[in-house]
Amino acid sequence: MDGVLVIRKEKGYTSHDVVAKLRGILHMKKIGHTGTLDPDAEGVLPVVLGRATKLVDLLTEKRKTYEALLHLGIETDTQDMTGTVLNEKPVTVSEEEVKAVIESFLGEQEQIPPMYSALKVNGKKLYELAREGKTVERKTRPVCFYEIEILEMDLPMVRFSVTCSKGTYIRTLCHDIGQKLGCGACMEELTRTASGEYRWEDSITLDEVQKEMEEGILEKRILSISEVLKAYPEIRCNKFGDRLLLNGNALPDNMTETQHKKGWVRMCTSEGNFLGIYEWDNKKHRYQPQKMFL
Repeated sequence: MDGVLVIRKEKGYTSHDVVAKLRGILHMKKIGHTGTLDPDAEGVLPVVLGRATKLVDLLTEKRKTYEALLHLGIETDTQDMTGTVLNEKPVTVSEEEVKAVIESFLGEQEQIPPMYSALKVNGKKLYELAREGKTVERKTRPVCFYEIEILEMDLPMVRFSVTCSKGTYIRTLCHDIGQKLGCGACMEELTRTASGEYRWEDSITLDEVQKEMEEGILEKRILSISEVLKAYPEIRCNKFGDRLLLNGNALPDNMTETQHKKGWVRMCTSEGNFLGIYEWDNKKHRYQPQKMFL
């Protein structure tokens, strides 16, 4: 099984728990996930199997879409409702003020990662330091909010949808909204509804994986590596180029049947078997291997 399986992570599991359980269900070790979700969050978690583990960096780069429930008037040390309450304030702002502040976060922003996160400082995870009662300075990171839509508002609760860049903390967005409004805020609920092109309706729970594995029908759920990379043009070698391709070597353009001299391409054998991602090199006038799936 080489490809991508779109998991619907349920509450109570870490992303690492999902991988560990899948290793047991699928009886294979080479499995990875493409973007951490907090234990109390649920939603879309694409998982890579076998040779597709080489796709992790490509898939984690994708945009993510979340549905979040914002709770105004409460601040916690974790920036969500799992933490210790630090402050409680009355919510006196109007719905129009809330809407204006939320929409002000659209576009490129600078975000300070929360202390309760898996980011490392001097080799130690921030949440480990936070549990020791320590707070360290964190550098701001550039993030981008491409879309923000308010779905429902019944103050002090606001449900909204947000599409953002990788590495964005939605609970920090909730915290920052509260700071800007002056009443404080934290995140009550979080669901990832999309990761790149993979949607909630494409996803499958661990119980469903177990059931379909036992029934022998799980493989139809697994997206092949070539399908995952379908956005890149397909190029075939001629018969002279097959041996070079099979060894993961660079390919001059006279050894390909079709040409696309820009960006990444899916390189296939003369018989159409996909073997790797290549990129045209203008200086060397040849296709250079980027990722091989031999």
